[in-house]
Amino acid sequence: MGMGTSNFVIRWINFLTMLLAIAVVIFGVWMSTHHDGCRKSLTLPVLGLGAFIFVISIIGFLGALKKNSILLWIYLILLCIILVAILVFTVLAFIITNNGSGHNVSGLRYKEYQLKDYSSWFLKQLNNTDNWKRLRSCLVKSEDCNNLAKQYRTLKQYKMAKLTPIEAGCCRPPSDCGYPVVNASYYDLSFHPISSNKDCKLYKNTRAVKCYNCESCKAGVAQYMKTEWRVVAIFNLALFVVLSIIYFVGCCARRNAGRTRESKV
Repeated sequence: MGMGTSNFVIRWINFLTMLLAIAVVIFGVWMSTHHDGCRKSLTLPVLGLGAFIFVISIIGFLGALKKNSILLWIYLILLCIILVAILVFTVLAFIITNNGSGHNVSGLRYKEYQLKDYSSWFLKQLNNTDNWKRLRSCLVKSEDCNNLAKQYRTLKQYKMAKLTPIEAGCCRPPSDCGYPVVNASYYDLSFHPISSNKDCKLYKNTRAVKCYNCESCKAGVAQYMKTEWRVVAIFNLALFVVLSIIYFVGCCARRNAGRTRESKV
Protein backbone atom coordinates (compact mmCIF):
# COMPACT_ATOMS: atom_id res chain seq x y z
CA MET A 1 0.00 0.00 0.00
CA GLY A 2 1.40 3.40 -1.00
CA MET A 3 2.33 6.09 1.48
CA GLY A 4 -0.38 8.51 0.39
CA THR A 5 -3.10 5.89 0.27
CA SER A 6 -2.38 4.40 3.74
CA ASN A 7 -2.13 7.83 5.40
CA PHE A 8 -5.33 9.00 3.71
CA VAL A 9 -7.24 5.90 4.87
CA ILE A 10 -5.92 6.18 8.44
CA ARG A 11 -6.87 9.86 8.65
CA TRP A 12 -10.44 9.30 7.51
CA ILE A 13 -10.97 6.15 9.57
CA ASN A 14 -9.85 7.92 12.73
CA PHE A 15 -11.88 11.02 11.92
CA LEU A 16 -15.01 8.86 11.71
CA THR A 17 -14.13 6.99 14.93
CA MET A 18 -13.67 10.37 16.68
CA LEU A 19 -17.26 11.24 15.73
CA LEU A 20 -18.34 7.81 16.98
CA ALA A 21 -16.50 8.39 20.27
CA ILE A 22 -18.26 11.72 20.76
CA ALA A 23 -21.61 10.00 20.17
CA VAL A 24 -20.72 7.31 22.75
CA VAL A 25 -19.76 9.97 25.33
CA ILE A 26 -23.02 11.86 24.72
CA PHE A 27 -24.92 8.59 25.18
CA GLY A 28 -23.05 7.98 28.44
CA VAL A 29 -23.94 11.44 29.72
CA TRP A 30 -27.59 10.80 28.79
CA MET A 31 -27.51 7.52 30.71
CA SER A 32 -26.14 9.30 33.80
CA THR A 33 -29.33 11.38 33.96
CA HIS A 34 -31.38 8.22 34.54
CA HIS A 35 -31.30 7.26 38.18
CA ASP A 36 -32.38 3.62 38.00
CA GLY A 37 -29.68 1.10 38.85
CA CYS A 38 -29.72 -0.54 35.42
CA ARG A 39 -28.65 2.38 33.28
CA LYS A 40 -26.56 4.11 35.93
CA SER A 41 -24.35 1.06 36.42
CA LEU A 42 -23.31 1.26 32.75
CA THR A 43 -22.52 4.97 32.75
CA LEU A 44 -18.82 4.81 33.67
CA PRO A 45 -17.94 1.93 31.29
CA VAL A 46 -19.68 3.73 28.40
CA LEU A 47 -17.95 7.05 29.16
CA GLY A 48 -14.61 5.26 29.54
CA LEU A 49 -15.04 3.44 26.22
CA GLY A 50 -15.95 6.67 24.43
CA ALA A 51 -12.98 8.52 25.92
CA PHE A 52 -10.54 5.73 25.03
CA ILE A 53 -11.79 5.53 21.44
CA PHE A 54 -11.50 9.32 21.15
CA VAL A 55 -7.91 9.41 22.44
CA ILE A 56 -6.67 6.57 20.23
CA SER A 57 -8.42 8.11 17.21
CA ILE A 58 -6.71 11.47 17.76
CA ILE A 59 -3.32 9.77 18.06
CA GLY A 60 -3.87 7.83 14.83
CA PHE A 61 -5.23 10.86 12.99
CA LEU A 62 -2.34 13.12 13.99
CA GLY A 63 0.22 10.37 13.34
CA ALA A 64 -1.06 9.88 9.77
CA LEU A 65 -1.51 13.62 9.17
CA LYS A 66 1.99 14.56 10.33
CA LYS A 67 3.55 11.31 9.11
CA ASN A 68 4.95 10.93 12.63
CA SER A 69 6.24 7.40 13.21
CA ILE A 70 6.30 7.81 17.03
CA LEU A 71 2.59 8.70 17.20
CA LEU A 72 1.80 5.86 14.81
CA TRP A 73 3.78 3.47 17.02
CA ILE A 74 1.72 4.55 20.05
CA TYR A 75 -1.45 4.21 17.96
CA LEU A 76 -0.54 0.68 16.85
CA ILE A 77 0.34 -0.42 20.39
CA LEU A 78 -3.00 0.84 21.76
CA LEU A 79 -4.84 -0.73 18.83
CA CYS A 80 -3.02 -4.01 19.48
CA ILE A 81 -4.15 -3.89 23.13
CA ILE A 82 -7.75 -3.38 21.98
CA LEU A 83 -7.49 -6.33 19.58
CA VAL A 84 -6.14 -8.63 22.32
CA ALA A 85 -8.84 -7.45 24.77
CA ILE A 86 -11.60 -8.05 22.21
CA LEU A 87 -10.25 -11.51 21.41
CA VAL A 88 -9.99 -12.49 25.10
CA PHE A 89 -13.47 -11.14 25.88
CA THR A 90 -15.00 -12.93 22.88
CA VAL A 91 -13.46 -16.29 23.81
CA LEU A 92 -14.60 -15.92 27.43
CA ALA A 93 -18.08 -14.88 26.29
CA PHE A 94 -18.47 -18.04 24.20
CA ILE A 95 -17.17 -20.19 27.07
CA ILE A 96 -19.47 -18.60 29.67
CA THR A 97 -22.54 -18.82 27.42
CA ASN A 98 -21.88 -22.39 26.31
CA ASN A 99 -24.15 -23.91 29.00
CA GLY A 100 -27.81 -23.41 29.67
CA SER A 101 -30.95 -23.84 27.61
CA GLY A 102 -34.68 -23.86 28.14
CA HIS A 103 -36.91 -26.83 28.90
CA ASN A 104 -40.05 -27.44 26.89
CA VAL A 105 -43.28 -27.68 28.88
CA SER A 106 -46.32 -29.52 27.57
CA GLY A 107 -49.08 -27.14 26.50
CA LEU A 108 -46.87 -24.03 26.50
CA ARG A 109 -45.31 -22.23 23.54
CA TYR A 110 -42.41 -20.90 25.57
CA LYS A 111 -39.66 -22.57 27.59
CA GLU A 112 -38.90 -22.60 31.28
CA TYR A 113 -35.36 -22.22 32.61
CA GLN A 114 -33.39 -23.65 35.53
CA LEU A 115 -30.52 -21.76 37.11
CA LYS A 116 -28.43 -24.89 37.69
CA ASP A 117 -28.07 -25.35 33.91
CA TYR A 118 -25.93 -22.22 33.50
CA SER A 119 -22.21 -21.61 33.97
CA SER A 120 -20.67 -21.07 37.39
CA TRP A 121 -19.94 -17.44 36.46
CA PHE A 122 -23.65 -16.73 35.95
CA LEU A 123 -24.47 -18.54 39.19
CA LYS A 124 -21.95 -16.47 41.12
CA GLN A 125 -23.18 -13.16 39.68
CA LEU A 126 -26.88 -13.87 40.11
CA ASN A 127 -26.59 -15.40 43.58
CA ASN A 128 -24.67 -12.37 44.82
CA THR A 129 -27.07 -10.51 47.13
CA ASP A 130 -26.07 -7.00 46.05
CA ASN A 131 -26.15 -7.86 42.35
CA TRP A 132 -29.56 -9.47 42.56
CA LYS A 133 -30.98 -6.62 44.66
CA ARG A 134 -30.03 -4.19 41.89
CA LEU A 135 -31.30 -6.45 39.11
CA ARG A 136 -34.52 -7.14 40.99
CA SER A 137 -35.12 -3.39 41.33
CA CYS A 138 -34.66 -3.04 37.56
CA LEU A 139 -37.12 -5.85 36.87
CA VAL A 140 -39.79 -4.33 39.10
CA LYS A 141 -39.39 -0.90 37.49
CA SER A 142 -39.51 -2.33 33.98
CA GLU A 143 -43.22 -3.15 34.39
CA ASP A 144 -42.82 -6.16 32.08
CA CYS A 145 -44.89 -8.42 34.32
CA ASN A 146 -47.66 -5.88 34.86
CA ASN A 147 -47.94 -5.28 31.11
CA LEU A 148 -48.76 -8.94 30.43
CA ALA A 149 -52.38 -8.40 31.47
CA LYS A 150 -52.62 -5.58 28.90
CA GLN A 151 -51.05 -7.66 26.13
CA TYR A 152 -53.06 -10.82 26.76
CA ARG A 153 -56.59 -9.89 27.80
CA THR A 154 -58.01 -13.40 27.64
CA LEU A 155 -56.80 -16.63 29.23
CA LYS A 156 -56.59 -18.27 25.82
CA GLN A 157 -54.31 -15.53 24.49
CA TYR A 158 -52.06 -15.86 27.53
CA LYS A 159 -51.74 -19.63 27.21
CA MET A 160 -50.82 -19.26 23.52
CA ALA A 161 -48.29 -16.48 24.19
CA LYS A 162 -44.56 -16.86 23.53
CA LEU A 163 -43.15 -15.28 26.66
CA THR A 164 -39.59 -14.06 26.91
CA PRO A 165 -37.23 -15.85 29.34
CA ILE A 166 -37.64 -13.05 31.91
CA GLU A 167 -41.44 -13.04 31.57
CA ALA A 168 -41.57 -16.83 31.86
CA GLY A 169 -39.29 -16.91 34.91
CA CYS A 170 -40.16 -13.74 36.82
CA CYS A 171 -43.83 -13.02 36.08
CA ARG A 172 -45.38 -16.41 36.84
CA PRO A 173 -44.80 -19.42 39.06
CA PRO A 174 -43.14 -22.51 37.53
CA SER A 175 -45.66 -24.72 35.75
CA ASP A 176 -44.88 -27.67 38.03
CA CYS A 177 -46.46 -25.74 40.93
CA GLY A 178 -49.83 -26.43 39.35
CA TYR A 179 -51.46 -23.13 40.35
CA PRO A 180 -54.62 -22.48 38.29
CA VAL A 181 -54.30 -19.45 35.99
CA VAL A 182 -56.92 -16.75 36.50
CA ASN A 183 -55.43 -14.25 34.06
CA ALA A 184 -52.01 -13.13 32.79
CA SER A 185 -51.12 -11.45 36.08
CA TYR A 186 -53.04 -13.51 38.64
CA TYR A 187 -52.85 -17.12 39.85
CA ASP A 188 -55.06 -18.94 42.35
CA LEU A 189 -52.65 -19.44 45.23
CA SER A 190 -55.26 -21.13 47.42
CA PHE A 191 -54.49 -24.27 45.48
CA HIS A 192 -51.90 -26.44 47.26
CA PRO A 193 -48.78 -26.74 45.07
CA ILE A 194 -48.13 -30.24 43.73
CA SER A 195 -44.38 -29.68 43.53
CA SER A 196 -41.62 -29.38 46.14
CA ASN A 197 -40.11 -26.54 44.12
CA LYS A 198 -39.39 -23.76 46.62
CA ASP A 199 -40.32 -21.15 44.00
CA CYS A 200 -43.96 -22.18 44.45
CA LYS A 201 -44.02 -20.63 47.92
CA LEU A 202 -42.03 -17.58 46.88
CA TYR A 203 -44.47 -16.49 44.15
CA LYS A 204 -47.03 -13.83 45.06
CA ASN A 205 -49.57 -12.02 42.89
CA THR A 206 -48.40 -8.66 44.28
CA ARG A 207 -46.88 -6.55 41.48
CA ALA A 208 -43.73 -5.79 43.51
CA VAL A 209 -43.16 -9.46 44.45
CA LYS A 210 -44.33 -11.81 41.68
CA CYS A 211 -41.55 -14.39 41.28
CA TYR A 212 -38.68 -11.89 41.49
CA ASN A 213 -37.09 -13.85 44.37
CA CYS A 214 -37.40 -17.17 42.55
CA GLU A 215 -34.63 -19.30 41.12
CA SER A 216 -36.67 -19.39 37.90
CA CYS A 217 -36.42 -15.59 37.65
CA LYS A 218 -32.64 -15.71 38.02
CA ALA A 219 -32.59 -18.43 35.34
CA GLY A 220 -34.66 -16.23 33.02
CA VAL A 221 -32.21 -13.36 33.55
CA ALA A 222 -29.31 -15.77 32.91
CA GLN A 223 -30.88 -16.81 29.60
CA TYR A 224 -31.40 -13.17 28.65
CA MET A 225 -27.78 -12.36 29.54
CA LYS A 226 -26.59 -15.39 27.59
CA THR A 227 -28.42 -14.20 24.48
CA GLU A 228 -27.08 -10.67 24.86
CA TRP A 229 -23.53 -11.89 25.41
CA ARG A 230 -23.72 -14.09 22.31
CA VAL A 231 -24.83 -11.08 20.24
CA VAL A 232 -21.96 -9.01 21.66
CA ALA A 233 -19.49 -11.84 21.01
CA ILE A 234 -20.56 -12.11 17.36
CA PHE A 235 -20.34 -8.32 17.01
CA ASN A 236 -16.87 -8.44 18.54
CA LEU A 237 -15.76 -10.98 15.95
CA ALA A 238 -16.81 -8.58 13.19
CA LEU A 239 -15.16 -5.69 15.03
CA PHE A 240 -11.98 -7.74 15.43
CA VAL A 241 -11.80 -8.29 11.67
CA VAL A 242 -12.36 -4.59 10.93
CA LEU A 243 -9.78 -3.45 13.49
CA SER A 244 -7.30 -6.01 12.17
CA ILE A 245 -7.61 -4.41 8.73
CA ILE A 246 -7.17 -0.97 10.29
CA TYR A 247 -4.12 -2.30 12.16
CA PHE A 248 -2.64 -3.53 8.88
CA VAL A 249 -3.21 -0.14 7.23
CA GLY A 250 -1.71 1.55 10.29
CA CYS A 251 1.41 -0.62 9.99
CA CYS A 252 1.76 0.49 6.38
CA ALA A 253 1.35 4.15 7.37
CA ARG A 254 3.96 3.82 10.15
CA ARG A 255 6.42 2.10 7.84
CA ASN A 256 5.95 4.78 5.18
CA ALA A 257 6.34 7.52 7.80
CA GLY A 258 9.59 5.92 8.90
CA ARG A 259 10.87 5.83 5.32
CA THR A 260 9.95 9.49 4.83
CA ARG A 261 11.82 10.44 7.96
CA GLU A 262 14.89 8.48 6.87
CA SER A 263 14.89 10.06 3.38
CA LYS A 264 14.85 13.54 4.93
CA VAL A 265 17.89 12.61 7.00
